[in-house]
Amino acid sequence: MNRSFLFVPADSEKKLSKADDVGADALILDLEDSVQGESKARARQLAREFLTGKGGAEVWVRINPLDSADALDDLREVIPGGPSGIVLPKSGGARDVNQLSMLIDVLEQESGLSAGQTMILPIATERAAALFHLHEYAQASPRLAGLTWGAEDLSAAVGATANRDKSGNWLPPYQLARSLSLFAAASAGVPAIDTVYTDYRNAEGLAQYASEARRDGFAGMLAIHPAQVAVINDAFTPTAAEIDRAAKIAALFAAEPDAGVLGMNGEMIDRPHLLQAKRILEMAARSDRKKQ
Repeated sequence: MNRSFLFVPADSEKKLSKADDVGADALILDLEDSVQGESKARARQLAREFLTGKGGAEVWVRINPLDSADALDDLREVIPGGPSGIVLPKSGGARDVNQLSMLIDVLEQESGLSAGQTMILPIATERAAALFHLHEYAQASPRLAGLTWGAEDLSAAVGATANRDKSGNWLPPYQLARSLSLFAAASAGVPAIDTVYTDYRNAEGLAQYASEARRDGFAGMLAIHPAQVAVINDAFTPTAAEIDRAAKIAALFAAEPDAGVLGMNGEMIDRPHLLQAKRILEMAARSDRKKQ
């Protein structure tokens, strides 16, 4: 999974023209929140054109909610362009992912695309009821590429006046939503992607938040401004010391595959350490591929 996903308003030719040079692992062409109703048709056309000439980054498209009048028009326009995936806002659970997957099945076939090539990344907490269905993603379509979450729509849905405290930390309801999304992703066997850091001018705050997100188990993060991309990529790239330690742990268990616990420099290393080491090595390998 990618380290950084940058939202780009699909109706802005200027922002689209610069998006591929930002360095994001993936771009999300946005047809939803950043595009007003009268601009959606033009945004679809621009998104399709961008997909046709896409450069190095993966390109995803955030469609409008599945229960909206715009969603099917979004899909009909962009699927023939072969996006890497669809970001599904206001997802209610695995049922929505599976419904979207069936629509994509048909459109891939009509477009001559390989069956199953278009993945799905749901935003899993934007509606209050969705939190009670997070465990269901473990039974979602194989198109499920990861899980991400959102606090802005959720706080509006419950009538909150704020979702962060004065220090910028999530208030308890949103800490819960974030944690449940992380656990749901682990249960489904897919990466968890942390939500946006809205104070895009605060690079120091973003660096701390992204570092803590990786610490907690998130594999990447959404971005709303190009300036955030390098900070996020850095936070989700393992350091040389982490890679060295992970390689040594992997080598220890490779030499003694039946061992449950081994010693390394006076420290007891067990199977959970091996799992974490493998994850770090996988992250490092993905980061190296992105640099090529």
